[in-house]
Amino acid sequence: MKNVSLDDVDHVDRAVLPIGTDYPRGQVLDWHRHRRAQFLYGATGIMVVDTPEGTWTVPPERAVLIPATTRHRVRMLEVSTRSLYIEPDAVPWWPATCTVVDVPALLRELLLAAVEFEADYGLSGREGCVVALLLHEIAALTPLPFHVAIPAAPDLAAICRAYLAAPDAGVTNAAWAARAAMSERAFTRRFRAETGQSPAVWRTRARLLAALPLLRTASVTEVSGRLGYASPAALTAAFTRAFGMPPSRFTSGHRNVG
Repeated sequence: MKNVSLDDVDHVDRAVLPIGTDYPRGQVLDWHRHRRAQFLYGATGIMVVDTPEGTWTVPPERAVLIPATTRHRVRMLEVSTRSLYIEPDAVPWWPATCTVVDVPALLRELLLAAVEFEADYGLSGREGCVVALLLHEIAALTPLPFHVAIPAAPDLAAICRAYLAAPDAGVTNAAWAARAAMSERAFTRRFRAETGQSPAVWRTRARLLAALPLLRTASVTEVSGRLGYASPAALTAAFTRAFGMPPSRFTSGHRNVG
C-alpha cells in the first residue's frame, strides 16, 4: 500500500500492515502514537524521531523500531518511508524503547516488495512468506547508537532540546547551570542522574548527531566548520569513535551498499 493512512486500514485482520509513504522536506508528523508497533524505514533522506525520553536520528537506508503506544513525533527531511505496523502480540521480542538499526539488502528488498501488497494480502503463498521473513530478519538486527537521552525534568529537557535545535560548541556547563539557576556542581550531578552522562559528553554526542542531516548536502569539511570542530580530521575521529563509521559514509557522494 502506498500513501495510505494507517487509520484507514488498522482494522484489517493482519498482524503486519506494510505502508509506503513519501514526505516533502521538513514535514513534521507531530506528537502521536500507534496502537501497533512500527518499523519505520527511510529509503531516502533523514528522519529525526523524538519521544519524551530521547531523540533518535535515522540516516538514509536505516530504520527505527518504535514500540506500540509510544508517544513520538517525526521530522522528515525528504524521506520516502517503508513502514510495517505490527500487532504487539506478533512481536513479543520488540524493544521497549525506540531503536535505530541498519537495513541489509535482503530486508530492504523484502520491504519494497511488501508495500505493494493490498491490506488484506494472502496469508498463504508468497505474500505470507514475505511478511513472515520480514519479522525474522528484523528480530536479528543489531542496534545502532544514533540517539541521545532527554531528561525527564522539564527544565533540563528544554535545555537539551534547545541545544539539539542549534548545537553550539561554545556552550559550557556553567552556562547551562546558570539557566537552571543551580551551581555548576549541582547541575552536573543532576544532569548525570537524569541521563547517565555528563553535560559535556551529552553535548558532544548531540553535535555529532547534528552532523548527520548536514552531511546529506555538505562535505565533511563544511560540516566540521559549522559544528565548531578544529578540522575535518577532528570531526572524523570523534564521529568514528561514537558511531563506528566515518562521517564520509553519510555524504551524498557515498552510496551505501548495505
